[in-house]
Amino acid sequence: MNTATPSLSPASGEAPTPTPEGTVASERRRGRGATANASGRYESERREVFDDGWSEVDPLPAFATTVTVEKPKTIITRNASPDIGFDRSINPYRGCEHGCSYCYARPTHAYMGLSPGLDFEARLFAKPDAARLLERELAAPGYQVRPIALGTNTDPYQPIERRWRITREVLEVLARTRHPVTIVTKSALVARDLDILAPMAAEGLARVALSITTLDRRLARAMEPRASSPERRLAALQALSAAGVPTGVLVAPIIPALNDPEIERILEAAHAAGAREAGYVLLRLPLEVSEIFKGWLVEHQPDRYRHVLSILRSMRDGKDYDATWGRRMKGSGPYAETIKRRFELATKRIGFARPRRDALDCTRFTPPLAAGVQLSLF
Repeated sequence: MNTATPSLSPASGEAPTPTPEGTVASERRRGRGATANASGRYESERREVFDDGWSEVDPLPAFATTVTVEKPKTIITRNASPDIGFDRSINPYRGCEHGCSYCYARPTHAYMGLSPGLDFEARLFAKPDAARLLERELAAPGYQVRPIALGTNTDPYQPIERRWRITREVLEVLARTRHPVTIVTKSALVARDLDILAPMAAEGLARVALSITTLDRRLARAMEPRASSPERRLAALQALSAAGVPTGVLVAPIIPALNDPEIERILEAAHAAGAREAGYVLLRLPLEVSEIFKGWLVEHQPDRYRHVLSILRSMRDGKDYDATWGRRMKGSGPYAETIKRRFELATKRIGFARPRRDALDCTRFTPPLAAGVQLSLF
């Protein structure tokens, strides 16, 4: 079993860094972000990787993307988190093929009896009834309009959206009912839907933010293997802005000693592409994400492993993660305060506007007719 094998030589007085549980051979996970596929925490059995002597005769196949249809009863998810700028969201997909090694949504796959590791980015779930469910929920008596956020858990424009087009169908319903929407994505595919987003934006109904973690193509490819390249995300920002869609940039996550030196350069490049609002989120490592990201560091940035974690823990009260409201997104302590100050100074110098939560128009909403309701003659 390979989970006890040290992968780094420890410095004096430090414990060795173990290979993550469930580590998968590199040839089987080419183009993926996670290095392991450990069992989910709710499973009754656990997987262990070992060589049974048949690997050369009958090699295991690479992880291929599979999509399972999910049929939820509702599609709008609500939250009351005090440090999130929206109270409702839609996630057309469960799991995300982008494969970002740091994705905070990975633990949700454990609820499906799957691994938050490679399963999260290879075994996906699609909700093809999303548009129909949305129309029904918007038609409910007493529905109160607030902006709906797309892309809060997994990316609505991940690669499988090209074929399934669920996000586009959801946008078509929102456009038809004049319902405000905000989008966060790492994909240039969002520009495909300019024919919907531009008219909505002209009525004050749509805003889009592109998440840009780094401008380094190699780092992006390793850390976010199937997301759009940094150049394509900037091009998408430019296309959206040119079409009149209000755009922003989200520098997320900021990873200490890895991409935090790029904060100012990312903001400058995004502003030049047309973004006028900006935000950031500090790296979050809840539950299984901590071990998955550490495994990625061991493989791709071994010389920075302890430095990254040391600084991160200094902003999390000595822990990998602190879920306290108000601190989970930004951290605390001197290093966190330095990042906050750098971000504030850079956005002010470059000319970004202060984000507004009331920027979208909620007065134009026209509820769809509920199924079975007779049309009015007048």
